[in-house]
Amino acid sequence: MSIHSTTKHAFIAVSMTAFALAGCSQESAIPDSSLAHAGAEWPTIGGGMGNDHFSTLDEINTGNVAQLGGAWVVDLVDPVRGTVVVQDGKMYAVTAKNAYALDPVTGETIWSKELPFQSYVLFKGPALGEGLVFVGLGNSNIVALKQDTGEQVWEARVGDGGVDGEAIRGQFIAGGPNYANGVLVSGLANADYGIQGRVVGFDAKTGERLWTFNTTPTTQDELGADTWPWDQTEWMPGGGGVWSIPVIDPDLNMVYFGVGNPTPGFSGEIREGDNLYSDSLVALDLNTGEIKWHYQVTRHDIWEADLGTPIILYDAEVDGQMRKAVVAATTYGDFFMFDRVTGEPIWPIEDRPVPQSDFQKTVATQPFPVGADRIGPNCVDPETIPEGWEAKCIYDPVDHTMPNAMYPVKSLRAAPMAYSPVNKRFFATGAEWPLWFLRFEDPQVFFAGANVPGIRFKGLWAAMDATTNKLVWRHYEDYEVQENGSGFLATAGGLLFHGSTDGNVEAFSQESGDLLWQFQTGASANNAIATYAANGKQTVIVASASKLWAFQLGGTVAQSDTAPNPVPTVTTFRGRIEQAEEIIMAPMIEDSGLEMRRTVQDEYAFRPLRVRVEVGGSLTFKNNGKETHDATAKDGSWTTGPLAPGESKTVKFDQAGEYAYTDTLHPWQFGQILVE
Repeated sequence: MSIHSTTKHAFIAVSMTAFALAGCSQESAIPDSSLAHAGAEWPTIGGGMGNDHFSTLDEINTGNVAQLGGAWVVDLVDPVRGTVVVQDGKMYAVTAKNAYALDPVTGETIWSKELPFQSYVLFKGPALGEGLVFVGLGNSNIVALKQDTGEQVWEARVGDGGVDGEAIRGQFIAGGPNYANGVLVSGLANADYGIQGRVVGFDAKTGERLWTFNTTPTTQDELGADTWPWDQTEWMPGGGGVWSIPVIDPDLNMVYFGVGNPTPGFSGEIREGDNLYSDSLVALDLNTGEIKWHYQVTRHDIWEADLGTPIILYDAEVDGQMRKAVVAATTYGDFFMFDRVTGEPIWPIEDRPVPQSDFQKTVATQPFPVGADRIGPNCVDPETIPEGWEAKCIYDPVDHTMPNAMYPVKSLRAAPMAYSPVNKRFFATGAEWPLWFLRFEDPQVFFAGANVPGIRFKGLWAAMDATTNKLVWRHYEDYEVQENGSGFLATAGGLLFHGSTDGNVEAFSQESGDLLWQFQTGASANNAIATYAANGKQTVIVASASKLWAFQLGGTVAQSDTAPNPVPTVTTFRGRIEQAEEIIMAPMIEDSGLEMRRTVQDEYAFRPLRVRVEVGGSLTFKNNGKETHDATAKDGSWTTGPLAPGESKTVKFDQAGEYAYTDTLHPWQFGQILVE
């Protein structure tokens, strides 16, 4: 389906005819659950304790959603981070600089509190418990504020270093903290920067650390240590970041979370073994942090296959018996379902042989759900990538001898899924967006794939039947990739709500995935959506930049008459445009990742990537590499011709324009010159 507004509005007009006689109320039979669903309140960022982004409210439904309008809008000045939570007559929101308590009926501020560390890291929203509001910060600290006044009670650090020390580069709380039974739990990212991934439990009243679970081992005595080589040390910095919120079953007193990839990212040759607990679903005892069970969905990951999609707790019927279940969706779009008490698969899993690389020390097999559908593609479509790149498939090994590999790794990523217990379906948003896997011979160099111009990409949204592991429907969107951001909110009214980067808040049918309603907020609304009851009226709320928009049936606040610039369907040149007199072929570059940064030669790059030169000006191209290179305009208007190592050639530019150019000997090497 096209995302362009003319197409969307035309589709809405047709769809509303079909629903005109549906009535304005829809009662739905919601099965009893071992976990409370969100209803009049939205007490966690995932709705109920199951993190299912589902609400039992059905005042707004497929029959009357066309009547939904803006009820109020408030501007909190700074960008709102993540989802609001609503409990006991207050709404709590977090911006880049402040925490707020708001009136959920009007949006008016009750109190605001300046946060001790201000950052534009994407928080996922606050947690509530013990009369406190818990906020994860961009320096890996958690701050606890009183719910009634905003007064700070305690501050504690999840990551490395002291609470009052200087923030350590790269460590932050990406998924937000979570609370149950007196314990506050938080994960830590970003392991790419040499920070060890972990999950930490705190006494919620005092901030005292109760336990720490390291997602990758720090000593040979830890569980999982036998899946790593101890005669090497290059793999030890970082690994196993926790990118999504840990989810808690308060009755079982267990906490569940997904773990990211091991680092160094693509360098499997220095970490032979399965590399636990990377890419694993892990279940811990809430009070002690003791591991109860785990399942590794990708072994010895050399593809950055983070298990970052927020997991869901739900109830599954298996052989006529109800089972407490948990689902983990991989970055490829496979769904793995387990008994959350025992870790036993409730959907069968089999090991299958996968392509091998002796150099990368790949494992012989990987796990696959038996007879299941996958939301994402198996392979990159060669038609979606520019000339010169090679299309790869899932589990194809990639190493430093393959400088032009494109890989299908971004089907699902971090956007929250929803689950409806009414129709027993999972709802997910994602993307088909090939990613350039670029690594260097030095295994410690952080992967550095640039934004490649000319990639054709699209977003997708899909429904998966939880009882069959089969797709119910899947739709594609022309431009917006949705593997991160809003995800879906499902309601008992048969609706799916979604916020888009194009500023639209949208409602889709759970039954078909068809678009039923949209509203333009004027800025990116790519944040997870919540719903609650205010004065007896169902209210839907989403953050759009610094504003909170609330929607109700009959709302009269008009939508914005402006919209963010649309994102193209094909990637273009991005990044800083520099003034320069010389462009280096095969330059020396500094990686952007681990704390111990390294400098390496990139044989297949131009630096600067984008250059501005005046009409009549000249640029000198110098080959600093080991191979022969050239620079040739894509339109054929100029070329340096082949340059051997050490040779240079000066080109004069007399005609204004934008010139994309490449190395015809290595067509995955590219750059841009703007002559003005």
